[in-house]
Order: sequence, then structure tokens, then C-alpha cells
Amino acid sequence: MTESVLKPIRTIPWRRAEVWCIAAWVLTMISLPIARWTWGDSVIPTMTTVSAVFQFGAVGVVLWRAWGRQRTLVTVAGVAVLTWGAEWVGKTTGFPFGIYDYTPSLQPQLFGVPLLIPLAWLMMLGPSWAVAQAIVGGKIDTLPRRAAFVAISALAMTAWDLYLDPQMVGWGFWVWENPSGYFGIPWSNYFGWLLVSALVTLAAHPPRVPVVPLLVVYGVVWAFQAIGMAVFWGMVGPALCGFAAMGALLAWAIRGQPWPSR
Repeated sequence: MTESVLKPIRTIPWRRAEVWCIAAWVLTMISLPIARWTWGDSVIPTMTTVSAVFQFGAVGVVLWRAWGRQRTLVTVAGVAVLTWGAEWVGKTTGFPFGIYDYTPSLQPQLFGVPLLIPLAWLMMLGPSWAVAQAIVGGKIDTLPRRAAFVAISALAMTAWDLYLDPQMVGWGFWVWENPSGYFGIPWSNYFGWLLVSALVTLAAHPPRVPVVPLLVVYGVVWAFQAIGMAVFWGMVGPALCGFAAMGALLAWAIRGQPWPSR
């Protein structure tokens, strides 16, 4: 990182809850391949769930401190309902992602959709909003700026799925009826991610987010998933693609961000 990036990270008044949540989440990600070596593949669903809970906790604490309890809870509830609904429609009809289905690996499930899935959307939407806010800059108070914010948020979310979908399919969490396109993932899936991410962001209409801590979360995901997939899971192609896509957006956000003092 450049000095311009390190300075705001060093001076930000990190709260204890944020630090502990992020530290617990990072430790869980580091522990996943170790646990797999020790106990086998059966631990992957549990460790994945624990990691997602800690990441959601870290993002939730950051947003709570910025927005307050009511705004955070309303946003979390709304995003959870919308993303669960999108996934249920997707697995039931094939729109907008393509024809796929969840296996029983991730539990609990509600009408065939693992409850972890809305949590996964929630834990990365906040960081994606931070990427978009850093790139757009200033107040998101005009139609062109709002459109840019929504579009970049959707791109930031979809870039993450260049890692996620091949990895989750490889771990047997869901299956595609016609594996194709991007390392066995239909291209329609990425259209669906762009669409759902944009619509959920429009519906949530998030206030300004604390950019620095959420960009740290986005950056940790970018680096750890690239290393994990390339080194430990043997998925070099998706690792390189996700690294390039998320890295480009992260670099754009860092270069364009008028770093706040908080």
C-alpha cells in the first residue's frame, strides 16, 4: 500500500468491536485450510458458515456505528428479505441466474435456500458500497451520481462472484443444470448478480458508509480468496480472474478516494 493509503488506516479511530470482529473473521479464514487438513472436507460447511457470520458481524458493527441501530437493522432486514427472495426465485424459475439448485450441504435452509446466502450478500454489499462511494466521491445527490454508485456497487459485488461461484460449486454447495461459460458457471449467473446487486442497492438506498474499514474488508477478501483458491484449493483460473477484477476496482477506489478522517 502507498503512504496515502496507510496514513488514514493508521489514524482511523478503530473501535474495539470492529477490530475484534475483523480479527476473528480473518483468523477463521486462515484456519479453514488447516481444519480441512486435520478433519477433512466435512468441516468446510461449518467453517464457511462461521467465517461468514464473523464477516457479517464486522461489516454490521461498522455500519451500526455510522448509521445507528434503526437504520442498520432496517437495511439488514430489507437486504436479507430481498436477496433471499431473489435466490428463491432464481432456484425456482432459473431467472435471473440460470438453472441451479442448492445441495443439502449448507444448513439451515428455508424453502430450499440456505439462510447463509442472504448473510453472504449482506457481508459484501457494505464493502461494495464503500468501493462505489470511494470511486464516485462526494455526495450521491444527483441522478448521474446515484446511477454511477449503483452500477459500481453491482460491479464490485459481481467481481467477488468470480471467486465465489467456482469455489462454492467445487465444494458442492450448489450445482448448475448446464455447467458452461466461466469455469463451469453460466454467464447468465453474472447477469443475475449485476441485476440483483443493482436492484438491492437501489432499494436499500444506503447512506454514506465509513469507507476505510469497509475497503479493508473488501481488500482482505480480495487477497485471501486469491491465495486460498490458488494455493489451497487448486482453482488457479478463478483465483487469477477474481484477483484481477476485484483488484482493479479496489485500486480505482483507493486512487479516487478523498480519504476521510474517520
